[in-house]
Amino acid sequence: MVARVSRRGFLEGAAAFSAALWPALPARSAASMGFDEARHLLSRTSFGMTPAEIRAYETLDYTVAVDRLLSAPSREAATPAPGWIGMGPAEVRRAQQTAEAERRDKPDGRKAEVVRPVQEQGRELKIWWIEEMLGTEQPLIERMVWFWHGHFTSSLQKVRYPAALYRQNALFRREALGNYATLLKEVARDPAMLIYLDGMRSVARQPNENFGRELLELFTLGEGNYSEADIKAAARAFTGWSVNRETGQFVERGPQHDDGEKTFLGKTGRFGGEDILKILLAHPRTAETIVEKLWHEFVSLKPDAAEIKRLAADFRKSGYEIKPLLRALLLSASFRDPANRGSLIKSPVELIVGTVHVLGLPVPEKTGIVRMLQGLGQVPFDPPNVKGWAGGEAWISTYTLLLRQQFLRRMVEATTVAPMEGGMAMSARPNRRADRRQQLPGDDSTMQMMEPPRPVEGRSLRNAGNEARLGPTLTGVDSATLVRTLLPRQPVDGLDANGTPGAVVASALLDTAYQLK
Repeated sequence: MVARVSRRGFLEGAAAFSAALWPALPARSAASMGFDEARHLLSRTSFGMTPAEIRAYETLDYTVAVDRLLSAPSREAATPAPGWIGMGPAEVRRAQQTAEAERRDKPDGRKAEVVRPVQEQGRELKIWWIEEMLGTEQPLIERMVWFWHGHFTSSLQKVRYPAALYRQNALFRREALGNYATLLKEVARDPAMLIYLDGMRSVARQPNENFGRELLELFTLGEGNYSEADIKAAARAFTGWSVNRETGQFVERGPQHDDGEKTFLGKTGRFGGEDILKILLAHPRTAETIVEKLWHEFVSLKPDAAEIKRLAADFRKSGYEIKPLLRALLLSASFRDPANRGSLIKSPVELIVGTVHVLGLPVPEKTGIVRMLQGLGQVPFDPPNVKGWAGGEAWISTYTLLLRQQFLRRMVEATTVAPMEGGMAMSARPNRRADRRQQLPGDDSTMQMMEPPRPVEGRSLRNAGNEARLGPTLTGVDSATLVRTLLPRQPVDGLDANGTPGAVVASALLDTAYQLK
């Protein structure tokens, strides 16, 4: 029987985990960081890690390990791009209009089944990114792409031009560890962003304030560090920055730009968009905002104010170089503090993609993963609003906690030697990331496993003693190592680490601590 856990109980239990750290393992050498610290480093910088991946880092000096993670050479996605990324918005609109016309009611009142390009391309785009998360050889790069996607949000629901979102995603990957000043300037001209925040319709006679507001509140200064007059001035400065409706490319329309005098953050001039960005990048709060967000993402939910200011000062001094900042964060005493291990709640993407990776699961039909993510409240290219996903404790509600537990139960049921009716026995397929880029045929039971289930409280596993069938990534690994791989801290719900490997994996996945990183 899996114990019922309430939201309050989960959060109170997570807060009390500081007393439940793993006993320290002896280091293999004086210079090596050891298994648990290697696990912590990889858990924050990837989408799940296998015992072999941890072993590859545990013998390294910690600084050497961080530098290895940051040395990723490629800035391109490994997963082949969808075939439609060259379509212009006009072509997509015409195809969409044709499809909509064909969907007119049949004589019996039902809609004709047709493929609508915007919806189909959007579905393929989400699957493409999930494949990249699973297939990447550079997980830190992909984690940073995901971070920038949550920082500079744009949504398929509003943009309705998937190729623009694909190109924005490529921009985030190019500058994942690059330069924030460059990234900010590119985002200001990014067609997906201009469509999403209505910049393409902002003209001198009627400036739209959406981009100016989010630029100040979310991308640079943070709430409370600017006035409404500053928003209006920024909106005027960016008038004329638009998108060509035929090609989908950025275009600057001079006649639609407000060239008048503006006062912005105490400075006065005939500012354009580039001038506004320059003023913002010179402001200390911009660097502090980015450091605070990265701290929440990688370190803890309780930033050290003095450290934030120190890191932000260095960030500005470097000209907004991201890699040195992230290196400083990962090398900080706060990041390495054992008390911060298991202090963050996994996002739905981390939970699901990470589980698939560590278990070595084949991915028969990635649409099922998208459906599950939708049920848990986090789908790529579909943020809830301009602020992105709140994260942290917001991931846990009574509903989502039950849904998370249900998902993990189904994963266990799908990998048991004696699965439940409708379950799926896991194939012994090699867990190389590159292998999982391949789309495998799936059966109905697989899709049933991936469907977002209705949460059921207190549902017990059939044959509670079942053991998970271990894939190549976990086969041959002793039980103690398995549980330390899967859990950042000692189990909350009770687990026999001396049990058989299959039983340990099944129990660890269902333990409350597995929800943490």
